[in-house]
Amino acid sequence: MTLPQILTPAIEKAVKALFDVTLDKVEFQTTRKEFEGDITMVIFPLLKVVKSNPVELGNKIGTYLVENIAEVSRFNVVSGFLNIVISDEYYLNFFNEIKDDVAFGFVTPNPNEKAVMVEYSSPNTNKPLHLGHVRNNLLGYSVSEIIKASGKKVYKTQIINDRGIHICKSMLAWQKFGNGQTPESTGLKGDKLVGNYYVAFDKAYKEEIAQLMSTGKTEEEAKKQAPIILEAQEMLLKWEAGDDAVITLWKTMNQWVYDGFAISYKNLGVDFDAYYYESNTYLLGKNVVQIGLDKGVFEKDPDGSVWIDLTEEGLDRKIVLRSDGTAVYMTQDIGTAIQRVKDYPDVGGMVYTVGNEQDYHFKVLFLILKKLGFDWSKNLFHLSYGMVDLPSGKMKSREGTVVDADDLMQEMTATAQKIAEDLGKLDTYSPEEKAKLYNTIGLGALKYYILKVDPKKRILFNPEESVDFAGNTGPFIQYTYARIQSIIRKANFDYNVASSVVEMHEKEKELIKQLELFPEVIQNAAQHHSPALLANFTYDLVREYNSFYQAVPILGEANLEKKIFRVQLSKKVADVIASSFKLLGINVPERM
Repeated sequence: MTLPQILTPAIEKAVKALFDVTLDKVEFQTTRKEFEGDITMVIFPLLKVVKSNPVELGNKIGTYLVENIAEVSRFNVVSGFLNIVISDEYYLNFFNEIKDDVAFGFVTPNPNEKAVMVEYSSPNTNKPLHLGHVRNNLLGYSVSEIIKASGKKVYKTQIINDRGIHICKSMLAWQKFGNGQTPESTGLKGDKLVGNYYVAFDKAYKEEIAQLMSTGKTEEEAKKQAPIILEAQEMLLKWEAGDDAVITLWKTMNQWVYDGFAISYKNLGVDFDAYYYESNTYLLGKNVVQIGLDKGVFEKDPDGSVWIDLTEEGLDRKIVLRSDGTAVYMTQDIGTAIQRVKDYPDVGGMVYTVGNEQDYHFKVLFLILKKLGFDWSKNLFHLSYGMVDLPSGKMKSREGTVVDADDLMQEMTATAQKIAEDLGKLDTYSPEEKAKLYNTIGLGALKYYILKVDPKKRILFNPEESVDFAGNTGPFIQYTYARIQSIIRKANFDYNVASSVVEMHEKEKELIKQLELFPEVIQNAAQHHSPALLANFTYDLVREYNSFYQAVPILGEANLEKKIFRVQLSKKVADVIASSFKLLGINVPERM
């Protein structure tokens, strides 16, 4: 049981006995560092029902707790706050309960509870993954793992944007300029090769626009009349009509991209349980439009287009079907959501990991699904996140100035290698061990730097800063984990025996208090869809451990009982670091 769970009924009983008042709620907060105490009860709400001053109230409740609750050893009252000191015995008992629990903090999913589907990545098949996709993938994957750890079944999915004019642009440019190039003939990953032709299309398009403008056309006229854009539009019509040659080329080039994506996903350490393709889903939702019309949710305009009026909800009118009968993205997303629940009947909620430029879109989508009467619509969440910037500025994919995800991962590994070599200490490592360590540190730095920030906030990503071995960084935490592994390797005595320590050092107690928070942090991170809560908890745990490490001897302790306890405590801290980092998708090294 947690401290609030132990203390709440005791305080309710105290207030009833002392003042004959029944409490609706007991409010706790963390004790401020400048005061003695492990947990603080806020007295002020009680003044509404008990006529007294806060200090007197606090003293009476504190005295009752010391006399009646074994876990409470003493207390102090500061203004309207009752600071409660918990006995060493409570913390020792708690530690002995968790020290061998490999699943500490994790809740086994209830098979009867509804599953959650988390959508992330969702790239286009006309270019490789870039820095923005990296944040999307890391967030989606980590939130999936955290929700799973909180006790729910999770399906990871993505919808791949594999159709449309942007895809045709890459296809047409390859036909015109490719000379039959393939990933095999060029040695390029398939997504890189196709992305190069997307850039080539844009270059040729701009040249044609400039040529037409030199003949007196306006820029707007030139953009519409450029031969290459007309050819791309013609190719899209052929694709929609099922032209054999176009479909064959489309399948071939898309497969190149999928093969390239698979390598990037493996290197990034993310995976998926289900895939949806826009080419299969873009017609979904059209049948729902008629259902919405029958229910009076949608309305048809004189030109035949279908809309939903959300002005009463503070939004606007939104089109769901054009006058020519073609669907819009909203229609497709409505249909895809419904289809997912058909495909996975145990799904009772969905999380969409999509950038904050789509905030309005998802407000409308969720509201439409609610109005259509789907009960699971109340469990839809838009994991909205800010963009990632670099010191060099914004990225533009069509101009080829994006920060490529693969290049970024390689750069992070190279940066980690340079810093690790400068620090030395790797003389005994084999080349393979070094390469693995550089990758672990580099990717750990990248992932932690991105995940430690609240998803809603924009990030200015600084690769050098992220690989710093001091401060709130992945390598700093990894280094502490490796330090603990070194202590464990050097422990030449049996530390798996039951500890009989009866009195703790203050630093040991503080460390156990931090460990105690882990299950609650997982639940909060799942509820708020925020890996940042878990990342920063881990940093706080590591800081607390390093403070403990500096303050007390571990292997140098003369008293065997204390030495055993401190090694056990160190090992549990390392276990929680590894568990937490696993939920963030980050590996930990045994040596550094």
